[in-house]
Amino acid sequence: MSIEFEKNNYPKASKYLYNGALLTYIAGMFLMIAFCSPYWVKSYDETFSSFKNMGLWEYCFQNFRYPYYQFDHPFDGCHHVFSREYFVIREWLLPPWLMAVQAFVTMSFLLSFGSQVIMAMQLCRWPLEFVLRYEWILSGIDFVCVTTTTVFMFFAIVIFGGSHTRRDWLMYPNFNYLCWSYGFACLSFFFHGFAAVCLYKESKFSYERRRESKNLIMQMQPNPQHRLGWNLPNY
Repeated sequence: MSIEFEKNNYPKASKYLYNGALLTYIAGMFLMIAFCSPYWVKSYDETFSSFKNMGLWEYCFQNFRYPYYQFDHPFDGCHHVFSREYFVIREWLLPPWLMAVQAFVTMSFLLSFGSQVIMAMQLCRWPLEFVLRYEWILSGIDFVCVTTTTVFMFFAIVIFGGSHTRRDWLMYPNFNYLCWSYGFACLSFFFHGFAAVCLYKESKFSYERRRESKNLIMQMQPNPQHRLGWNLPNY
């Protein structure tokens, strides 16, 4: 009975981990919306521009004719940036700075949701022995991933915010404005930053608690010598 009590009396997840995981989850939802939605830049309706809106992976036009394309081909509708429709103007649609933004947001997406998987394991305490033994390492990984995500998202929103009005990209940039997908990316940056603070405290707390966890794991291990009644001499 006492052994079962000791096994069930393992250290629970700290409040820092709960708060960090919750903030990372909210930030991840904002990041997913920004990653998938095609409304980073939108044109004013009053301008009747042939460009309508764009996201990291999709552009929407209405009877747009690229002036440097030798054939009179209207680009119409919403298509993926790597689709066959945009093959001839892909170099114009994807300048180097935008590809850098795509790379930063993609890496942020992978790091954020990868850290959420680790934090879910820590919150559920599964597998129990592995989490108790290596929680200080897992918390450190969470902190590094979320902090790196925060830095990458900062680069992404700064580069995009400062470059979306370039005249060598979309024509008539004064007709366009930053839309709500970019706003969700900014919210994701702030929430990831708050989560990084909580996870930093969690990593320090779990590092100080690892000795206690190590002692508990030793108690959870079966002692075959004791079960068989062996008494070894003390030297």
